[in-house]
Amino acid sequence: MISRNNGAAFAITALFAIAATETYSQDVTEGEKVFKKCAACHAVGEDAKQKVGPVLNGVVGAQAGQIEGFKYSDAMAESGLTWDEETLAAFLSKPKDVVPKSKMTFAGLKDSEDIANLIAYLATFGPDGTTQN
Repeated sequence: MISRNNGAAFAITALFAIAATETYSQDVTEGEKVFKKCAACHAVGEDAKQKVGPVLNGVVGAQAGQIEGFKYSDAMAESGLTWDEETLAAFLSKPKDVVPKSKMTFAGLKDSEDIANLIAYLATFGPDGTTQN
């Protein structure tokens, strides 16, 4: 859940993220390259397995903290967030601003274009890990 103290930071981050997704044409191939920064902890695809972080198949549009078989922090499981493009962009930019007590230790991506491309790449995976166009 976004705390009152972090609400303003989340709103500002979200505005920059929205601007980024509107400014850049999203490139799935570049997003796949960006995902390499995530691959130590997360997986995607038909044969993906849980790692330190959950499998990210079908994450775009999904409820946060709900992937079966993964033990989320209470903060993430109770966040009530939906991983739409805006929320994902804010989280990928500064995870601890969006869900302060999550287990995610990654500091965030700095480049708005990388974030937009990563979201485009993640959106190609359905819940079963098959790619969708």
